[in-house]
Amino acid sequence: MSQDYSVSLAKIIDVHKLEVVYLPKSADEIFVKTNEVNRPGIVLTGYTDYFDSLRIQILGWTELGFLLNMSDDEREKALGYWLSLKPAAAVITRGLDIPDYLISACEKYEVPLLKTDDETSPFLASLIEFLNKELAPRVTRHGVLVEVYGEGVLITGDSGAGKSEAAIELIKRGHRLIADDAVEIRRIGDNTLQGNSPSNIRHFVELRGIGIIDARRIFGMGAVKLNEKIDMVIQLESWDSTKAYDRLGLDNEYAKILGVKVPAITVPITPGRNLAVIVETAAMNNRQKKMGYNAARDLMVSLGMEDVQPQDKEVEIWTE
Repeated sequence: MSQDYSVSLAKIIDVHKLEVVYLPKSADEIFVKTNEVNRPGIVLTGYTDYFDSLRIQILGWTELGFLLNMSDDEREKALGYWLSLKPAAAVITRGLDIPDYLISACEKYEVPLLKTDDETSPFLASLIEFLNKELAPRVTRHGVLVEVYGEGVLITGDSGAGKSEAAIELIKRGHRLIADDAVEIRRIGDNTLQGNSPSNIRHFVELRGIGIIDARRIFGMGAVKLNEKIDMVIQLESWDSTKAYDRLGLDNEYAKILGVKVPAITVPITPGRNLAVIVETAAMNNRQKKMGYNAARDLMVSLGMEDVQPQDKEVEIWTE
């Protein structure tokens, strides 16, 4: 079942340093529920079909100039067409002076009116990027997320598999921790996942026999990061002698998270295996594949087996 998310207007104002011109009620009580924004345009002429009142409205030189060139009666009608539909908020860009008639109209129809010094296009881009992240579909799953050589690696597996221990060793080797135990995953694009830690457990790591440690305080700020794209998944599992593990890496294995395919591998655990080195090697190999080089495929070609075609295989890492 899909879930709708929202972000308060107060957070938008705070993040984008917006000036409040008029609010019908507290910004904490006003919520934006769509990542799309709009410029009024043709709505000011009276064509209101397909208008989405959930969107934040952006006004720059063009819109204010259009209103300025109208007669008083035309302007009142134009603003009525638009603001009577109760848009989520209106934002004036470029630090432009806001005419009194626009302030009065927003007060009449109880539409929040805000202002920014940013130019219109950069502000649009910044706002859309922010809303994409805040309103993205998301799921929280058990695992560890680390950044290794610039690759976001999600390590999964049963409790006690060694995920946190591997993360600590990776931190000591110069890599960075994003989340331990619980990873909040958001789909911020059609093929892009971003992971972060819930704020109440951020930077904390549980090590059996030691307890909870704060990775940021022990290893320094360079050892942690707030969020990272998920480039690959490594599933840790106890060695099963009856199972045939992939020894070539020719096939394209992936895990599906929030509908996005992420390259994945399964690593069997046995005493003495250095998980940190395995994760590092897997991250570098994944980067090579993204850049067009597949060592397994190159080996097949050198052995005269270029007709062997890789298969796509989905790895079951959890039940969504």
